[in-house]
Amino acid sequence: MRLGVLDIGSNTGHLLVVDAHGGAAPLPAYSYKEPLRLAEHLDENGAVSPAGIAALTEFTRQAVAVAEDKGCEEMLAFATSAVRDAVNTDAVLDQVRAVTGVDIEVLPGVDEARLTFLAVRRWFGWSAGRLAVFDIGGGSLEIAGGQDESPDVAWSLPLGAARMAKDWFADGTLDEHDIRRLRRRIRAEIARDAGNLLRGGAPDRAAATSKTFRSLARICGAAPSAEGPLVARTLTAASLDEWLPKLMAMTPDELGALPGVSTSRAHQIVPGALVAEAVMDIFDLSTLEICPWALREGVILERFDQISVLDEGSI
Repeated sequence: MRLGVLDIGSNTGHLLVVDAHGGAAPLPAYSYKEPLRLAEHLDENGAVSPAGIAALTEFTRQAVAVAEDKGCEEMLAFATSAVRDAVNTDAVLDQVRAVTGVDIEVLPGVDEARLTFLAVRRWFGWSAGRLAVFDIGGGSLEIAGGQDESPDVAWSLPLGAARMAKDWFADGTLDEHDIRRLRRRIRAEIARDAGNLLRGGAPDRAAATSKTFRSLARICGAAPSAEGPLVARTLTAASLDEWLPKLMAMTPDELGALPGVSTSRAHQIVPGALVAEAVMDIFDLSTLEICPWALREGVILERFDQISVLDEGSI
């Protein structure tokens, strides 16, 4: 079956076309994405701006055409933090539906964490034991942990890299006092519910997913994406501690020139690094393994699990 997965993230709109069937790893067939930056299209009242709605609607319209051209039998469309937290969510989705015919499902933060955990569990397998998963998105940080395919604990925090960049770095770099205030805020948010994960004991394996962690790992020396998804990649607390002061001293142009950093996301690297540093410190993690699968793959895997159950029921 060929499936299209339309992911409306806080940074990027991404249509991933995959070929898959129950029991097999999803095989990417085509990718179409555009930088929507919805987290930065929220106005002072917390509403997605008219420009943001227009960009989302046009991207969705184009994605439908691409999915049809590539022969998708079905398209799953979902949105995460920026749309979920907007005060005009219904108006945004109604506009997209009216123009494109696409119903975009808004994923609750807990489901975002749960589905990301499912993807990471499938990637590393049962040998990972008790697994902890962290995902810094554009609008939120997802945390989940457990021993099974469904996490024992899963939650979402408003600590995404784009959100933090907009709220704290809109006027440029921060001075030492402001950085300290931001670090306290990040750490207090994470530590408030950290016991949910730690109560089950230290994880046997800790993993991180998505663009911010991948970029930080690449900056700290991990293999480039060109070497393929099967190459092991890690982010260590020691390397991040070494790089963080350098990142905070860099200009946006210098940040954009770093390996693994796109120009459009350069301004998100420092806030993302502060969140990653806090995660590793609060959960006492010396190393995070970078998983190439994340939320999109979790959505795909859950959908094909459902199809497999229906097929078995018809036998």
